Amino acid sequence: MHIVIMGCGRVGSSLARSLEKRGHSVAVIDADADSFRRLGPDFQGTTVKGVGFDRDVLLQARITEADGFAAVSSGDNSNIIAARVVREEFNVTNVMARIYDQGRAEVYERLGIPTVATVRWASNQALRALLPVGSEPVWQDPTGTVRLAIMPHHVSWVGSTVADITRATGSAVPFIVRFGAGFIPTSKTVVQDADQLYLAIESDRVDDVETVLDEPPAQH
Repeated sequence: MHIVIMGCGRVGSSLARSLEKRGHSVAVIDADADSFRRLGPDFQGTTVKGVGFDRDVLLQARITEADGFAAVSSGDNSNIIAARVVREEFNVTNVMARIYDQGRAEVYERLGIPTVATVRWASNQALRALLPVGSEPVWQDPTGTVRLAIMPHHVSWVGSTVADITRATGSAVPFIVRFGAGFIPTSKTVVQDADQLYLAIESDRVDDVETVLDEPPAQH
């Protein structure tokens, strides 16, 4: 895959190195040529000085060959403009933008541009570390209607199947983490001790699902 990144700060440079280590072709755009030093001496990708919404700059970065575009500069406006230009003028569908303003992030998510809201992400990570498992979602849609959450369960659920949990909670179990490794279960998968159950839940049903799983299955 060829990925174009706008912004060579800490996030952009780290993303570029990670992609290259995975064998992908990478082009990095930044208005400050000195920022490319963050990529290190071993970086083999392309660096282009300029702004990521300039057509000529994007062409130098081989945007017409790109499988993905990430706008991760320090400016919200620049990131959104670049993401829209790449998507609308160059027909690259796999785009994302880093956004500091949470309100803007939600607006652009609804327009179909995936965003990473830096402050919201950091805050949510802290909340998940501080609060009980299940209190904060691992993921939720931009409207907050549906969430993916790690749900604790009563020890008596060990030995039950995923189908049992789905029937009892009315929620899907898209994956389980067992001994540190995730996998996609079938309806016949049996819950084992210390499994982490990830459930897809409507946000207004979280309390109900927690109540069900907090009690032994025989009561339901």
